[in-house]
Amino acid sequence: MRAIRQYLDAPLHEGARVALGEAALQRLVRVLRQGPGDEVILFNGDGHDYRARLLSAGKREGEAEVLARAEPRGESPLAITLAQALARGEKMDLVLQKAVELGVHAFAPVVTERTEVRLDAERSDRRMQHWRGVVAGACEQSGRARLPLLSEPRALSEFAAAAANANQGRRFFLDPQASDSVATLGLAPDARVTLVIGPEGGLSERDLALLRAARFEGLRLGPRVLRTETAGLAAIAALNALYGDWR
Repeated sequence: MRAIRQYLDAPLHEGARVALGEAALQRLVRVLRQGPGDEVILFNGDGHDYRARLLSAGKREGEAEVLARAEPRGESPLAITLAQALARGEKMDLVLQKAVELGVHAFAPVVTERTEVRLDAERSDRRMQHWRGVVAGACEQSGRARLPLLSEPRALSEFAAAAANANQGRRFFLDPQASDSVATLGLAPDARVTLVIGPEGGLSERDLALLRAARFEGLRLGPRVLRTETAGLAAIAALNALYGDWR
């Protein structure tokens, strides 16, 4: 039977007694039917799992005792940063959730020339809070104990310039006409990769020019043009299959 995992934004260590908030109790007690005496796995994003026992579980408050720390094996050695153009509706949630499940190291929402979704400061704050919940839920499901880095939405030009200055690994955008395919990259298992995915209308010529100026390379995933919510996930899966922890 698969262990029940619960994200908890609190310090965790062996012997600690930790309070369970209403959201955690809603999931553990009302959804998963856990109660006092049951064991669960808690994690707070520090890279460790913590075996814990529920001590009490009321409607609004509960408590758990941390029994021991464990070393999970849910992180891919291939550090992929996915820079995803903002998408409409639930598409962004889908991409973020599945990218976390597939092992992405960091997720960066970007605004391109053809991006139709625009977020003001208030909407951006609400969306970031929502996305953090999506990340935590995907980590609970997939067995990851380290939360992938989640950046604030920013212009593609800002992201590309920062990525170029950081000089962390190889940088790509998908291009069906590119000479390099995923299979010809020859990446090391612990390589760092940044991948930019355009919006529904694709990357504009201006977007492509600034990416090339920041030394992003075209990468051929196949002859077909994929939807924005499909492209990044397919690329992450292919990279992990060839160079990451799927081999």
